[in-house]
Amino acid sequence: MNAVMSVADSAEGFAASNAGRKLAFASSVTACLLAAGVLAITVFGRPAVPGITLELTHNQTITAQAPIAVPVVEAGSIVGPVTGLVYAGRALVADPALIENTSIGPLPRIADDGRKPMTAYAAPAPASAKFKIAIMVGGLGVSASATQAALATLPAGVTLGFAPYAGDIGEWAGKARAGGHEVLLQIPMEPFDFPDSDPGPNTLRAGQDEEANLQRMSWALSRFTGYAGVTNLLGQRFLSDGAALAPALTHLNRRGLYFFDNGTASQSVAPTVAAQVGIPAVQSNSNIDSIQTATEIDRRLLELESQARANGSAVGSAFLYPVSIARIAAWAKTLEARGFVLVPVSAIVNQPAKQ
Repeated sequence: MNAVMSVADSAEGFAASNAGRKLAFASSVTACLLAAGVLAITVFGRPAVPGITLELTHNQTITAQAPIAVPVVEAGSIVGPVTGLVYAGRALVADPALIENTSIGPLPRIADDGRKPMTAYAAPAPASAKFKIAIMVGGLGVSASATQAALATLPAGVTLGFAPYAGDIGEWAGKARAGGHEVLLQIPMEPFDFPDSDPGPNTLRAGQDEEANLQRMSWALSRFTGYAGVTNLLGQRFLSDGAALAPALTHLNRRGLYFFDNGTASQSVAPTVAAQVGIPAVQSNSNIDSIQTATEIDRRLLELESQARANGSAVGSAFLYPVSIARIAAWAKTLEARGFVLVPVSAIVNQPAKQ
């Protein structure tokens, strides 16, 4: 009897263990499906809303959703300590003299000899050009296919902004640098309709404790190396709050970076605050694809040309929409013939202000 009971107990234990394994497996599958769903929503939009329609005919309207929350990832370092020079092709992406190795990852810093990341990691610009135009395209790194398409299509003179969330963000940024692009880090900042529009984890918040915001910023700064400056990921509310913005820009200035305001925040006080804290900065003159049609994008690119003729330089920003990539690439092919040159953002930031 005892033997029978022992066998029964063993069978019951095996069944329970087997059931447990099945439950664990089912839970893992469910978690994977949920994660895949989040990623799909991030890249392609919410299922209840029409997705992106890719029609690149000149007058075709492109239906696309505004960027929404990016995938949540673990808030840990993805880059180990930097102990030697690191290059992507011929482009420098890490210099130990310009890096503070910390427990959360490498942070940019001004070297002991005064060199700054904003100059060390800047892309080369043509030595002589009468009319300069800089374009920053943001949103890279979240969608591998969209990022690859941008790298394959856009000319090297276009500056590229990378969100800090993808696990392989350092690899993508390295490919961009190897291709001749200047790279910016997009730091998530609070929009007016937060959390309905959510830039992602570690968003800088208006009205929050200064130290908390600087810790969130440090997390973003540690995600990869080789960027010359920082730009905003959303951030309409944060950029309109001078009290919240000033400590952030002061911190970036002390680390030898420049700040690029992508121009999407109509009430931004970034130019004023940047002048107060002394950080090199520039604000986009035009968000060229706020209306995603080929005709409208072409019109705004021509407006940038007019601004460059009048002022010597102009700066525009765009998102990683397929129509934006296609129109910028086509426009850039004929730019030089019309007397303009495409330059990295740093070439506009670093030039002396016109008197």
